[in-house]
Amino acid sequence: MGIVNDKINDLKEREAKVLQMGGEKAVARQLEKGKLTARQRLNLLFDSGTFREIDMFVSHRCVNFGMEKIEIPSDGVITGHGLVDGRPLFAFSQDFTSRAGSLGEMHAKKICKVMDLALKAGVPFVGINDSGGARIQEGVDALSGYGEIFFRNSACSGVIPQISAIMGPTAGGAVYSPAMTDYVFMVKKSSYMFITGPEVVKSVTGEEISFEDLGGAMAHSEKSGVAHFACESDKDAINRIKKLLSYLPANNMEDPPLVDTGDSPVRVDSALDAIIPDNPNKSYDMKGVICSIVDNGEFFEPHEYYAPNIIVCFARLNGRSIGIIANQPVNMAGCLDINASDKATRFIRFCDAFNIPILTIADVPGYLPGSQQEWGGIIRHGAKLLWSYSEATVPKILLITRKDYGGAYIAMSSKHLGADMVFAWPGAQIAVMGAAGAANIIHRREIKGADDPAAKRKEKIEEYENLFSNPYCAASRGYVDAVIVPCSTRPRLIEALEIMCSKRETRPPKKHGNIPL
Repeated sequence: MGIVNDKINDLKEREAKVLQMGGEKAVARQLEKGKLTARQRLNLLFDSGTFREIDMFVSHRCVNFGMEKIEIPSDGVITGHGLVDGRPLFAFSQDFTSRAGSLGEMHAKKICKVMDLALKAGVPFVGINDSGGARIQEGVDALSGYGEIFFRNSACSGVIPQISAIMGPTAGGAVYSPAMTDYVFMVKKSSYMFITGPEVVKSVTGEEISFEDLGGAMAHSEKSGVAHFACESDKDAINRIKKLLSYLPANNMEDPPLVDTGDSPVRVDSALDAIIPDNPNKSYDMKGVICSIVDNGEFFEPHEYYAPNIIVCFARLNGRSIGIIANQPVNMAGCLDINASDKATRFIRFCDAFNIPILTIADVPGYLPGSQQEWGGIIRHGAKLLWSYSEATVPKILLITRKDYGGAYIAMSSKHLGADMVFAWPGAQIAVMGAAGAANIIHRREIKGADDPAAKRKEKIEEYENLFSNPYCAASRGYVDAVIVPCSTRPRLIEALEIMCSKRETRPPKKHGNIPL
């Protein structure tokens, strides 16, 4: 028994040494910056006592530049699995206290191992990034490590949910793995993403810019759209990751979890009957409509600050996870533009990959006009939206609340792109364009030659409104399945979702389509 005890004590001593990470001083510096350590982050993410570490004793093999004399606990990254709200998850967490969490050959192999296991098991994967980048002393082995991770990001995409948390610096090649995952969480004031940092930018272009302005959480949440969430702290980011996971299935072969929310499926809301302003040019907050419809008024919104003229969010209807895409009239009148098209497209494709039904709420006057949009490729980017709705085979439900004009009518999940159920409120206006513009084009000569052009124009506008600026012309063609009283929207949507939840639809066999990127 003495030999056995010695072996056990040796194991415990080895574990204790690794658990100290980069040492007391390095850990203290990490905490002084307002950041948690790699292990604290994992302890917050996983249910208490469920995290099981893999490859604790892995060490680097580099012998260049004196590295053979340097020990790096866990080679700068902690990997393993556990439970989050009782559901399995694989994760890694880079340890900035150990040689700045730099990525070398074995560091990458550890990440690749848990990615492979997550894919085999059909379990979501979370990566917590906090690294100084490639370990320069390891040269091409470090670059190889990044490439191996990128390859797995692609293989896992659409099979298991992949989530990235940026909780420190992420630069150069390190930014591409998070960009290839489904959702990116950043922490304000302590996380950064950029291909080239401020110093390189200044030396090459002469531009002076701060870390925060170049690649901070709000820069990527508002301007680039690289980040989906800008969080207040490490803890806030981890709590939001857990919230996101609650809406998602473990993999593409499962349905999202069904949750008893306690909200009545037959609940009506009379406030919806008066939410649309009498003046068609006045705005209203689409989030009020969403809150009224979904379970307990709760929804979870990625990309809150990016392309705010369109809303994408997760919510529940009668306990079922749904993805919502909705025009936002209070921003740019809810017009579609390049960024809104990209934002909605990516969300639709994610929902379709993971069996999450899609609810679209349309109030859209059209595509945003202008040379900048045309030169920026609105045709190409707008085509992505048409593509993604057409490609999606999950249940697709459309609600038209007010304006639904022209090409934007088609793009916002119309019956023609495969919507299963289309509902419209009585005040909905479904037409090629607004009545005033249409009358000016159709009756130009008649209005110009009239004794009273203003009166004639008004007459023709009213004529067009009666013919087309309503939901009944589209309903008479079967393009709208039902015109409904607004207050009854929630129960009607739930009934449609319940009847369509067993939907099965296939597309012609092919390797993949060529989406207009």
